Amino acid sequence: MTKRIRVLIAKAGLDGHDRGAKVVAQALRDAGMEVIYTGLRQTPEQIVEAAIEEDVQVVGISSLSGAHMYLIPPVVEMLKERGAGDILVIAGGIIPNEDADYLKQIGVSEVFGPGTATSSIAKYIYDHLE
Repeated sequence: MTKRIRVLIAKAGLDGHDRGAKVVAQALRDAGMEVIYTGLRQTPEQIVEAAIEEDVQVVGISSLSGAHMYLIPPVVEMLKERGAGDILVIAGGIIPNEDADYLKQIGVSEVFGPGTATSSIAKYIYDHLE
């Protein structure tokens, strides 16, 4: 029996809009993954702690507030510092292409914009973990 992929879906910062994160969480569950949703207003430290405690393979961070350049890089850096740099970090939300390019340079695996099919996100995770 293979271990199910464990995914943490996080909403960082003061962004109070989580419908998209919940849709992605449910879609990943429907695709056979175990999904932990952190809830709203998580700090980078809380996200990293939850990822390590929950022993996830993927951290998905949703950002709609424009604070992605302030909130996502510390998550990537702290995961590396805690010896969990192998966790696949993906991001989604309203993230301009130039910011997405930078996030990928620092270790975010992929950035999914508005309108991305949830099946594409699940496929990306399966393709990069199997």
